[in-house]
Amino acid sequence: MLRTAALGVLLTAVLAGAPATRPAPAPAAARVPAAAWTAPVDGALEVTRPFDAPAERWGAGHRGVDLAAAPGTPVRSAGEGVVLFAGLVAGRPVVSVAHAGGVRTTYEPVTPVVRAGQRVTAGSVLGTLLPGHAGCPTGTCLHWGLLRGQTYLDPLLLLRPPRLRLLPPGPNG
Repeated sequence: MLRTAALGVLLTAVLAGAPATRPAPAPAAARVPAAAWTAPVDGALEVTRPFDAPAERWGAGHRGVDLAAAPGTPVRSAGEGVVLFAGLVAGRPVVSVAHAGGVRTTYEPVTPVVRAGQRVTAGSVLGTLLPGHAGCPTGTCLHWGLLRGQTYLDPLLLLRPPRLRLLPPGPNG
């Protein structure tokens, strides 16, 4: 309904000759419909450590979110894609999934039940959560990451619907 109203306002403005202005584009991850994404663990999400973008790509920060969950919890793919990697990185078990539009999600520490090259859907089980994520205040946390190219993004953006803003009418109306 809101979308129809917004299109009607825009169409009226264009037909009346008012200049059309567009809002700044939403972050890349937020442009994907929220319905296409799902949380990587079942139940209410408890964020134990939020995303903290590094000032520089190589700088300090927290390149994802930590979500509290019990050991052995099934870890699910946040969206449809192809498993890029399922194995050890620096001694930690990691699963990485490539999604449409150059977006990639990562999950650790996860004992994988998938293999590289395997297609997955949103909600497909990738593996089970292991204890041992450094800095987890609850004993067991899933570190969930999101990248577009080499830019880290807050993965919680995938679960939030994009914000719509109606702009005020131009000077002529």
